[in-house]
Amino acid sequence: MPAASSTVKARVSRSGTVPKLERPGPLRERVYEALLELITTRALRPGQHLVESELAGHLGVSRQPVREALQRLNTEGWVDLRPAQGAFVHEPTEEEADQLLSVRTLLEAEAARLAAANSGSAGIAALEKLCAKGEQAVADDDVDLAVATNAAFHAKVMELAGNVVLAELAGQVDRRVRWYYTPVARRRGKQSWIEHRELIAAISARDEGRATEVMRAHTEHTRTTYHERSDRT
Repeated sequence: MPAASSTVKARVSRSGTVPKLERPGPLRERVYEALLELITTRALRPGQHLVESELAGHLGVSRQPVREALQRLNTEGWVDLRPAQGAFVHEPTEEEADQLLSVRTLLEAEAARLAAANSGSAGIAALEKLCAKGEQAVADDDVDLAVATNAAFHAKVMELAGNVVLAELAGQVDRRVRWYYTPVARRRGKQSWIEHRELIAAISARDEGRATEVMRAHTEHTRTTYHERSDRT
């Protein structure tokens, strides 16, 4: 999962507060990005009631940009606006998650194949560095960093694939993949990075078939783990 936008610093801290937004950049866009990041990382959890006045106070802005952001997030399926009740973080159904993670498997398996065909030593080294970082995050039980590094690893594979259209399609589902991966990151833990090591070996060997197979199995493991997670309602 990629790291949070450099222009968005708002995150729910362990005390439950949201630091105020920095001023540079269009306010409407920054409020949207801040709320989307909080939802993606599950600092704002599925089903949580979103009160405009509270969010505005936490972010240090007026209610208007918050209202506009919530309307946009509703259009994009991140927030549900319920008549006479207000806004709530969308609760994804099992079918929604399954469909998106299935599409992710197709995209990432092709990216792995192309990466094996196209990658040079610099690309392999970049993957190795990200894998080491992810392994350390797991060892430190740093879930946020593990999720971010996992996204960065997959983004790097997509970059090495060298297919612009494929990358654009993957970008459309990336944030939701992070959303679904976060609650299972600890459970996937070390095994996920073992699978990443296997993928690096296949790409390094320029074995397109093996890279495809490893990536398909890897993303399917995540999909299965999501459906087996302990926080299902």
